[in-house]
Formats: sequence, structure tokens, C-alpha cells
Amino acid sequence: MRSRPSPPLAIAGLLVLLTLLVLVAANMGALTLSFLTLWREPFSERSWHIWLHIRLPRVLLAVVIGCALAVSGAVMQGLFRNPLADPSLLGISSGGALFVALIIVMPLALPTVIGLYSQMLAAFIGSLLVLLLIYAIIRSERGNLSRLLLAGIAINALCMAAIGVLSYVSSDQQLRQFSLWMMGSLSQSQWPMLIIAVSLILPAALLTLRQARRLNLLQLGDEEAHYLGVDVQRTKLQLLLLSALLIGVAVAISGVIGFVGLVVPHLVRMRLGGDHRWLLPCSALGGACLLLVSDTLARTLVAPAEMPVGLMTSLIGGPYFLWLVMRQREPING
Repeated sequence: MRSRPSPPLAIAGLLVLLTLLVLVAANMGALTLSFLTLWREPFSERSWHIWLHIRLPRVLLAVVIGCALAVSGAVMQGLFRNPLADPSLLGISSGGALFVALIIVMPLALPTVIGLYSQMLAAFIGSLLVLLLIYAIIRSERGNLSRLLLAGIAINALCMAAIGVLSYVSSDQQLRQFSLWMMGSLSQSQWPMLIIAVSLILPAALLTLRQARRLNLLQLGDEEAHYLGVDVQRTKLQLLLLSALLIGVAVAISGVIGFVGLVVPHLVRMRLGGDHRWLLPCSALGGACLLLVSDTLARTLVAPAEMPVGLMTSLIGGPYFLWLVMRQREPING
């Protein structure tokens, strides 16, 4: 039997990999701008402005959004005890997208402070509603896989139909804004947006990590977890809220980006097993690496044009996940 790597060693390796990827991504772009260039031109206001205010926030935002998507995917796979549970496949991202579409097409007159978070709040509400609906279906069907996937397809179809109606009645500017947003993009990344994302995603991710032990006990079943001292319903509700917050913020900022929350936790679970004390942090680092690579390719392969990062993650994640499923031989929970 193939031995598994040490979880602390895996975390250290992913940290090193992520650091290297950040350094490489910060050097790459439509404009050749490396650290060596900045060192040689320390007083070049144009070069430093591009690197500091355009490229660096985008690289860091890709890291933060990738962490959010992967952690939420890992939580839902553990909560539903289903390796195919994913925000995009189950319609959760579509729910968030629908509510953001409502905000774009029918903007509300909100105070300035609330207005900064309006899309995030809308995406959070939409994601939470779909999550609660999926959870209700899972409870009534006792985790039936086919029912779960069919429910996800139906929810996606309903949300996309509603989004289509909103797109039809929107103006040309709103339609273009929403079409680009639906394909996933980090092109609007700026320091204020990064600060907002970090202020919401980092606390939610840390609170999720604190639930790792309880999430492990939930894998034994609700009754067994209850006897071991877990408040099952409260724990599940907290995990649902945290997942909805992570997904909602990610969807609001970057649009719909698929497969990060599906592929990364699945791969980590195959390599390290199902202990969420290690699965969650490794998934966070792996998600950051995957989205950072995808975004770097999206903005450099067809430069000076740019591909939507959501298309790139689908091109990478779709075939890779199919390969993972084809070669899987061991139980998913290790």
C-alpha cells in the first residue's frame, strides 16, 4: 500500500510552492516587469505604479479567493460526506450569482459603507439560501448521491433561467458587466477590494479551521457525533454559514469560478486522507496555488488580451478531475 506523506511536510511544501508561484506571477504580465527591472529603475514611477497597484493586488487576491473556494469545497464535501459536493455543481455559486445580478440590474440606494459590501451581501444571501435548500434535500434523502446531483442541476437551471431574464431586461452596459463577471475575472482587483476580501475571508477561514475536529466527528454519523459531545445541528449550521460567507465573497468579487472547490479538496483527500485538521489548511494552500496559476495563464497566454479566469480553471480542472475519478481506487474518506 502506498504510504501517505506527512501532513506537516505537505503544508510546508505547499507554502514553499505558493511563495514561488507568487514571485513568478508578480513578474509575469503583458508588460515585462520583473524584480530586476524594478531594482534597476528604483525611481521609475510608472513601473512601480503598475507593479504595486495593478499586479500585486491581483496576485494576492487570486491567493485569497483560491483559499476561500477550496476551503468551502472541502467543508461541503465533509459536511455532506460526498466527494462531488461543490459550490458550482450544487448550484450554490449560481444562487450567489443570481442575487448579484439583481443588484447589478436593479441597484438599490444604499449608504456608502453598505454600498461597498452590497454585492458581497447579495452573493452571501443567495449562496446561503441555496445551501440551506441543498442541506434540506440531503436530510430528507439521507445523502442520496443521485438526488443531490439532480437537485444541483435543477437549482442551476432555475438560477440561470432567472439570470437570463435579468440579462434580457438589462442595459448594454449592465449586460457587458454581468457577462464578464459570470465568466470569472480578477481584472478589477485593487487594494480596497483586496482589503475587503481579506477582512471577510480570513476570519471565516480561521473559524472554519477551528471546526475541523467537529467536522471529523460528523463523518461518523450524526448520532455518534452527538454521543461524542458535538452539538450536531449547531455545528452544521455554523459550517453552512461559514461556507456561504466564503462562497459569497468569492462570487461577489471574482464572479463564478468553477472546479477549484471540487478538484483541490478531492486531490488533497486522496493524498493525505480525510482528517480535516490537515485537509482544510492543505486545501486552502492548494486552492491558492491553482487559482494563481490559472489567473497568471489567463492574463499572459493571449496578451495583451485576457481570458476569463473561470474559463481557465474549467479547462484545467475539468480534465484533471476526470483523471482523478478514473484513477481513484481507494475509499474517498481514506
